[in-house]
Amino acid sequence: MRLTELSVKDFLAILSGDSPAPGGGSVCALAGALSAALCTMVARLTLGKEKYQGAWKAMERLRDQGDSLTSRLLKLVEEDSAAYNRVVEAFRMPKDNGNAREDAIQSAFKEAASVPMETLHATAGLVDLVKTALDQGNPNCLTDAGVSLQLVRAAAKGAAYNVMINLPGIKDQDFKTKLTAETSELLDRIEEAAREIEKVVKDRLERDEA
Repeated sequence: MRLTELSVKDFLAILSGDSPAPGGGSVCALAGALSAALCTMVARLTLGKEKYQGAWKAMERLRDQGDSLTSRLLKLVEEDSAAYNRVVEAFRMPKDNGNAREDAIQSAFKEAASVPMETLHATAGLVDLVKTALDQGNPNCLTDAGVSLQLVRAAAKGAAYNVMINLPGIKDQDFKTKLTAETSELLDRIEEAAREIEKVVKDRLERDEA
């Protein structure tokens, strides 16, 4: 059965077991999917309410984009686990079969780095969704948008970890340089936006307390 078809309880049981896959990479993708789903929830809790009619078009876009990113990130939950397993399979190949084993290892390491890189790209897209949810969504969903933001941060940072852990095993220097630069650029962009959004959440919470 696919990981994303398991109950939450069963997924956690597998995650906490003695197998290394699914692991951190799949969890990062799942965190991103949860973030996207929260944004979509905000959109649906805004749509249809007359007092927020001015935001309906923005919420329709948010709903559709959120649903799309949720689906994409759920696929990455599966792909990350499969990529790790391919690394293991490559290392188990006989060492006396010429270059086939090394080629398989290099290919597997590249895939194992590329999947979390895709997760990182997806989380970068989530930042704008969180901002839209916060700026134009139902204000009663303030903390839902805030939680979505923190999930984005966790997913992004964790995905970056999982890119970087695979790079030392890759011999293709151009590939390594490209992914290292992309990882750094995306993390900086996400964190800069996240700090701005977090300040809005904090200011509104403090205002509500006053």
